[in-house]
Amino acid sequence: MKKEIDFGKRLAFGCLRLPIIENGEVAPGFRDDSLVDEEAWQKIVDKGMANGYNYFDTSWFYHCGNSERAIGHCVADKYPRDSFILSDKMPVKFMQTADEMEPIFNEQLEKCHVDYFDFYLIHAISSETYEKWTNAGLFEFLVKKREEGKYREFGMSLHETPEFLDRVLTEHPEVDFVMLQINYLDWNSPAIRSKELYETAVRHGKPIVVMEPCKGGTLANPPEEAVKLMKDYNPDASIASWAYRFVGSLPGVRVVSVGMPRMEFLEDNMKTFDDFKPLNDEEYAIIDKVVEIINAKTAIPCTNCKYCEEACPLDIPSGDYFMLYNDYYRMTQSSDYNDVCTPAITYGFMKERRTGADKCVACGKCEKVCPQHIPIIENLREKVAGELYSHNPDSMLDNKVENLE
Repeated sequence: MKKEIDFGKRLAFGCLRLPIIENGEVAPGFRDDSLVDEEAWQKIVDKGMANGYNYFDTSWFYHCGNSERAIGHCVADKYPRDSFILSDKMPVKFMQTADEMEPIFNEQLEKCHVDYFDFYLIHAISSETYEKWTNAGLFEFLVKKREEGKYREFGMSLHETPEFLDRVLTEHPEVDFVMLQINYLDWNSPAIRSKELYETAVRHGKPIVVMEPCKGGTLANPPEEAVKLMKDYNPDASIASWAYRFVGSLPGVRVVSVGMPRMEFLEDNMKTFDDFKPLNDEEYAIIDKVVEIINAKTAIPCTNCKYCEEACPLDIPSGDYFMLYNDYYRMTQSSDYNDVCTPAITYGFMKERRTGADKCVACGKCEKVCPQHIPIIENLREKVAGELYSHNPDSMLDNKVENLE
């Protein structure tokens, strides 16, 4: 296995978002992202590798399995194994039995054209899957693979609560690191709770890999008044660089995983990470104002006061769901929106442990106590259970799962 890893550059290729060959839709408004444009991505990989950006993070079902294949073709086949860092993940959400762990792991190695990973994660561990896979011996399996030298460290990614993260890290201190959704818009979000998740990982002494630092492109395209604040302060800095410097300034962050399906994204990000400068107090103050501006540009004017949740006989967390919908709405307004909808994924995980928006019985108790006079029932049904959930991979998995084989 290669020498000790230097995380000096701290920017990783997030391989959920690679250049794709346009070949139609799998559902209204959702592009078929199964076919990776390997010719375009090869150029991006070569540029990154030539400048020291050699960390690649992929997973079993990214691009319907073709993300791993693109790693094999564009990275492993072209560069010596000890010249790049590779991270992959076990897709427990899409597995049924413990018998699948070994063959899936081996197939991932084969698809990536490598004989070991540098890092390996449990992909999107959740309160629904945790008990099942703990009892199935997943953690023991991963420790064994680590001992066999199949990777240096194993971790886990999650879109869960700080309480859940604390429980898992307490019960399984053998976990080496965590991958968390962190960005300045989610930092104090009552729905995402990025700050609390970050603090939980730090308290347990676990290094952090950041995902969604630019929130699916949302933070690269904020409202014009937010752009003006940033450009007035530093006209030479890209808007996206503010998001990356926010997460990169956090102690304990090992690397920032970024989707870079275009060469200009990589080139701009290299300017940020080649000579990384932490945010100063003035910049933090500007980001606070930017968050206020973005939050004001919302589709549902909910303050998440929880009055509706307290009144609901089914305990539907409408406020949390509306915050996710607003995140989704802002993403769809971005010129870089690419149909990979993290808020929809988060909603899918939330409805595993909370009552889903589709379970609303329209009793009206929530609307009677809402200080903002929001049509909660209509928004739950049409915006959350309808529009938002339609962008969750679970709702389209049947259309795409055959491509994984």
